[in-house]
Parts: sequence; C-alpha cells; structure tokens
Amino acid sequence: MPSALLLCACERCTCEVQETKAVILHGLSFCSEACASGHPNNEPCHGSGSCGCTCAE
Repeated sequence: MPSALLLCACERCTCEVQETKAVILHGLSFCSEACASGHPNNEPCHGSGSCGCTCAE
C-alpha cells in the first residue's frame, strides 16, 4: 500500500512528500531538513537542484 502524499508544512514550499519519507517536527510534515529547520542559511529544500519551490529566495 503506497503512503499518502502530504504538502510540506513550510509556508514558502510547494512540495509534496510521501508520508513515510517526511521529516516530522512538532507534528508537522516537511519535505526536507532545510524546510523543517526554517532555512537558516537560505538553503533550497532539496540541495542544489531545482524543485519548483521558492524556499531559498
């Protein structure tokens, strides 16, 4: 049975993440550690590749 897709809880992110791969923090699901930590260094949510998000802007 495939896991559900969840929207990333990062306000600037448009990613969806599989429930089983989500980073959970304070009961919220994020697509990456960068989103979960609030982008302290303005890093993109998925390394250097573009994912369509404006997280690093």
